[in-house]
Amino acid sequence: MRILMINPNTSPGITDKVVIAARGVASPGTEIAGATGRFGARYITSRAGAAIAAHAALDAYAEHQDNADAVVLACFGDPGLGALKELAAQPVVGMAEASCLLAAALGRRFAIVTGGARWQPMLEEFVASIGLADKLARVETVAPSGGDIARDPDAALALLADAAKRCATDHGADAVILGGAGLAGLAQRIAEHVPVPLVDCVAAAVKAAEALAALDPGKARAGSYSSPGATETVGLASALGRILAHE
Repeated sequence: MRILMINPNTSPGITDKVVIAARGVASPGTEIAGATGRFGARYITSRAGAAIAAHAALDAYAEHQDNADAVVLACFGDPGLGALKELAAQPVVGMAEASCLLAAALGRRFAIVTGGARWQPMLEEFVASIGLADKLARVETVAPSGGDIARDPDAALALLADAAKRCATDHGADAVILGGAGLAGLAQRIAEHVPVPLVDCVAAAVKAAEALAALDPGKARAGSYSSPGATETVGLASALGRILAHE
């Protein structure tokens, strides 16, 4: 089984962190490949950055999707997830979507901890868009962005652990998601300090992708995620243009 991890941030180091974390939780025989966005923000911290990242995710899929059995959109917030599901021949899992669905199964309400204050309203909107607003206890952000945390994770561990504990003790979360590509691999380092289950966003996405690939549900032939009709485009990278044109 081969899973393609698409990081629409334009930082190869973040992609490397995500791939390493994914390989650490993948089942034997699962191959993990990474792809980095060719354009856009180094690390997404705003709606504008996320909008550009949606295009970058489609572009990366078109360029790297050969031989993939499943695709993970490895950016918490899942920019372009619906479009990627529409376009892709393989099952597509969003890192945020998979984490929220898993956390919602662990209790009555869940919380999200991530880096960067602007992500709070963006993630509240995202959770509402997947129908889980009534399950969301809190989005708690710490001051460093995910990119900053990736550069110096040790400096952020106490901040992240304290934020996760507050979500449980002050806001009634039964589970907490540690969300963000830049936070890959950090959940296991702070889990012992958090009194409720702590969901690793990379692990949640990889396990969901493995399950869907094993089920082999096939591509939708009708409905909102079926392939769109052939689309004439201008200015796109050739690989993405060919997919949209059905060439």
